[in-house]
Amino acid sequence: VQLVESGGGVVQTGGSLNLSCTASGSPFRARLMGYFRRAPGRQRELVATITDTGATNYAGPVKGRSTISGDNAKNTVYLQIDSLKPEDTAVYYCTMWGSSGDYWGPGTQVTASS
Repeated sequence: VQLVESGGGVVQTGGSLNLSCTASGSPFRARLMGYFRRAPGRQRELVATITDTGATNYAGPVKGRSTISGDNAKNTVYLQIDSLKPEDTAVYYCTMWGSSGDYWGPGTQVTASS
């Protein structure tokens, strides 16, 4: 199973960030999909997750200004963060968890720039 991430790059502060991630390869059903991020000099932290039943969880720093959604049939997860802040600058990692284990994307750099 490989995770292919898209989106990211340089986003204007105050703007919206859109990321997506799709699993490909061996047959796989994700039970949980989500994103983590690692900012410079900091440890990796949770951003948001969504289960295959649609239950969502958001970390405090993005709660209220982000939306995570998933397409189980396509093994794809989407993340939108609005009102982007400088502290949202980080490498964002997609992750999917299933019965065969957990899988991670290579990461995509997001830079909030004014």
